[in-house]
Amino acid sequence: MGKVRLADIAKQVGVSTVTVHNALSGQKGVSDEMRSKIQAVADELGYRQASAARKRETGRSTKNIGVIISEKYLDENVSFYWKMYQELSLVATDKNCMVAVEALKHEMEHQLILPKIVEEETVDGVIIMGEVSREYIGFLKDEMDMPLVFLDFYDHILAKDAVITDNFYGMYLLTEYLFERGFTKMAYLGSIHATSSIMDRYCGFYKALLERGVSLLPEWLIEDRDARGDIGFELPRNMPEAFVCNCDLTAEILIMKLEDAGYRIPEDVSVVGFDNYLHPGFPDKKITSYEVNMKAMVKIALEKILKQLKNPNSGRGLNVVSGHVVEKESVGFCPAGAPKN
Repeated sequence: MGKVRLADIAKQVGVSTVTVHNALSGQKGVSDEMRSKIQAVADELGYRQASAARKRETGRSTKNIGVIISEKYLDENVSFYWKMYQELSLVATDKNCMVAVEALKHEMEHQLILPKIVEEETVDGVIIMGEVSREYIGFLKDEMDMPLVFLDFYDHILAKDAVITDNFYGMYLLTEYLFERGFTKMAYLGSIHATSSIMDRYCGFYKALLERGVSLLPEWLIEDRDARGDIGFELPRNMPEAFVCNCDLTAEILIMKLEDAGYRIPEDVSVVGFDNYLHPGFPDKKITSYEVNMKAMVKIALEKILKQLKNPNSGRGLNVVSGHVVEKESVGFCPAGAPKN
């Protein structure tokens, strides 16, 4: 028989993987009878605790933290998560930790293949940056016996131990900023079902519209990417006064499209983004944006991992980190007449 997984034991006993993990790691919430039964099945199947878990028990001072980033976030333009990884590396040094990054290939995610750093048990805990499929998260949880924290992604069922920016109120504040400058005809540019962050930002945008009694035209809810995360879209024929973009990369591409079509930013059309991050290779379009507090996010994520290594019941739950609006040059005041068409 190959490597015995927690899921194998759970299936034979008829309980959840979480119950098996809690029983074998000595955590509370499992009866003595069930704990004994689970241990007996584990012994029968030849299960052994992961080497990383045994290393944790030795009290080794330096911890190895794995970072997994989906391939879809790592093309030559989308380097936001590389910057986040660099920030995490700096924080890790101060916390006496080492970090190792591994890209999650498309086929690994679709075929449910473990990352090498998890399969070879070379790390004590894992941070996943950005959103991956729920099926893959469930697979990881079944296969892993170490802390797992999600950074810039949250799911109330599978990815509860997470750190995110305040996507909802960040975009709400940006939309209110546009209202205060006289804009009422706004489009949202973002594929709302692509990630939880884009959905949350849309909800913040839409809350501001509802409070002002403003309707969103169907053609002004614009998809900005395909299923693989590649950004691509067309300008609407009916041009709004302002575009609310789910991220700065989309905003940068939008502004270039608008300028190619003869529009002036912000004289004819205004644009806001999110992240306050200038992507390498793109001209600085001075985009008004909501700045993500990246340093605070990575610090909290690492602290959550370290707390769980000391006590599996600590460092749990969702942490929401606030940022702030950064005013630049992509937003003007609503022109008296209709925007150029």
